[in-house]
Amino acid sequence: MSIRNHGSLLEVNEMGIYCPRADVYIDPWKPVKRALITHGHADHARPGSRYYLSTATTLSIMKHRLGDIHGDPISFGEVRTINGVRFSFHPAGHVPGSAQIRVEFGGEVWVVTGDYKRENDGLTEAFEVVKCHTLVTESTFGLPVFSWSPQSRVISEIEEWWRDCAQNGVTPVLGAYSLGKAQRIIASLDPALGHVWTHGAIENMNEVLREVGYHVPVTRPILAETNRDDIRGQLVVCPPAALGSNWMRSLGHVSTGIASGWMRIRGARRRRAADRGFVLSDHADWSGLNETIEDSGAERVFVTHGYRDLFSKWIREEIGIEAHPLETYFEDISEDEE
Repeated sequence: MSIRNHGSLLEVNEMGIYCPRADVYIDPWKPVKRALITHGHADHARPGSRYYLSTATTLSIMKHRLGDIHGDPISFGEVRTINGVRFSFHPAGHVPGSAQIRVEFGGEVWVVTGDYKRENDGLTEAFEVVKCHTLVTESTFGLPVFSWSPQSRVISEIEEWWRDCAQNGVTPVLGAYSLGKAQRIIASLDPALGHVWTHGAIENMNEVLREVGYHVPVTRPILAETNRDDIRGQLVVCPPAALGSNWMRSLGHVSTGIASGWMRIRGARRRRAADRGFVLSDHADWSGLNETIEDSGAERVFVTHGYRDLFSKWIREEIGIEAHPLETYFEDISEDEE
């Protein structure tokens, strides 16, 4: 059975993942009449739809990024019935406000995970297992090589790098995605180490999340008039795309780092021309993906993102349940969206 077959609770067409009974789309790729959104990254929350339903945090993020949109918030666990189909949003653990979307009709349950991670990062709502018959899961890091160390260990590595830079009069500049990654790092660092300075894109997102109730420690935005002597030896957090830019060169003598799951692959740091790579991801690793499939109790799995063909084959041959790759536009452009 393919998700593309008519008669399924969810289908795929040129606009995205569609629920025909409710006439709604989940993370549509193009503007539609009604869109249910898992989270605020640009490959999932696209402009132009007439109506959006998402968590309150994601709605605030979308209004910041997309402008004056029309939509309503929904709480985690709240059920919204549309044309007889029951929809509910459940924590995905990916970034603040991110959700898995549960879809139920006639005793049949599907879950669309969006992006997710299993480790509780201390800032984002912790991942929740949602039982279902059919699971639509990402596989951004769907290879055994992708295995994450505990967040506390990675934060200790970042802090040690910061100390070394400060002792040598160098400014550490860390590339981290402006929604999610940057805030979990900032919230986890030892405040005794010094001040954290931020690129404007990250400071703006910090403010959005503070306004809706997340504890993001005070940071200092780098402005045109900021004196480089004031930030020497202090940690600077910026989008990955800002590394090597004219903006970064204005900071003086720096050491650069990147926090990303892709740093697990040998050579990724060299390709990004960074001095240090820290393996920290907002996505599930190989074991997290497998645990989620097992915990969901799903009898059928559709796989999006990344290594969908290889991971689908693994599910069929090693886990022993029906699985299919699902081509989507969700190719995690959030990794470099800034």
